[in-house]
Amino acid sequence: MPSRWTFTILPVSEMLDRLVGDGRGWADPFAGENSPAEFTNDLNRERPTTHHGQAIDFLKTFPSESLDGVLFDPPYSPRQIKECYDEIGLELSQVETQATFWTACKDEIERIVKPGGTVICFGWNSQGMGLSRGYALREVLLIPHGGMHNDTIVTVEQKTESPLFHMADLSGPAAHEPIIAGAASPEPSQGTK
Repeated sequence: MPSRWTFTILPVSEMLDRLVGDGRGWADPFAGENSPAEFTNDLNRERPTTHHGQAIDFLKTFPSESLDGVLFDPPYSPRQIKECYDEIGLELSQVETQATFWTACKDEIERIVKPGGTVICFGWNSQGMGLSRGYALREVLLIPHGGMHNDTIVTVEQKTESPLFHMADLSGPAAHEPIIAGAASPEPSQGTK
């Protein structure tokens, strides 16, 4: 059974230890529990976060290009959004379930992350921030939960200097190249063809 608290899943917590470290300079607009980010937000006032409000409002409080990274782990479906709102007695409007809400959040994230900064997105797809916002895919983590549970997909993307860039200028795989997770490729043997 998948955990409701994504950051407690072992491969995720190991990734966050490696990439986020102590969390300084990181923000998490949908923190819930266990977020390593320095600046955290959750609608539920019972959550151990530094802010309690709408994610978009939280993101707008940061100056442009001020953060090293953002953890983007929103509810993955309209059903999960409704459950979050019901849990704290808030009325869910159609706004929070529309793609335009998530686009606005990602636009704010793009604005507040420094060039060279990182965004780690969690969900049931690998959409992430995307090339159109100037982000290059660096890593993908797939967490299969088994049975009839959806897998969790984690994308790690790095912000380039601007949305207009050349793939040849980036280290790492191009967006259309497969990213293979797992064991490293063996080194070619010396003296063989």
